[in-house]
Amino acid sequence: MLTLTSPVETWAHRVPAGLKLAALALATTGLFALKTPLPLGLAGLATGALYLTGGREFAASGLRLLWPLWPFVAIVGLWHLWSGDIPGGLVILMRMVAAVALANFVTMTTRLSDMLTVFQWVARPLQPLGLSPRRLALAAALVIRFIPVMLDRMGQIRQAWAARSPRRPRWRVLVPATLAALDDADRVAEALRARGGAG
Repeated sequence: MLTLTSPVETWAHRVPAGLKLAALALATTGLFALKTPLPLGLAGLATGALYLTGGREFAASGLRLLWPLWPFVAIVGLWHLWSGDIPGGLVILMRMVAAVALANFVTMTTRLSDMLTVFQWVARPLQPLGLSPRRLALAAALVIRFIPVMLDRMGQIRQAWAARSPRRPRWRVLVPATLAALDDADRVAEALRARGGAG
């Protein structure tokens, strides 16, 4: 639960976490500056090529991490088809997929401890206000780690529902998803306590 770092060693694993996070922030900002499908498509191709530099197995793992996005892709796509704004919907979808793929790349090639160090350094100016940089850093790192985990858990719950009922789950998955999130949070809290707490 505490790590989604890829076991496949790539060149990106050796790049400092701070540099990768800064590059991610700049790349994401650049994606929002692109307003048409063509440059966003090129950005998507560049992101795919970035994954391929880590090898076929690494790229396949990255592709699997994008699968939980399909409900959002379906909702946004159907809405823009209904409203008649297909180019606008395409821009949103391409931007979303590229941004998540880039974030996943950083997550897959960065250890949690390295992310924690960077976030703690960024949060250090808040210490005079009585806020613990380590706790803020841990919270930020855990949010990044938990997002793909929770998306995957939602997919598992939907599959379990589909295996038991022909009806669509819709709102019915919210209760088990919430309970699963609370259970995961409790397990992580126990693991942190066993290791001496958040500091």
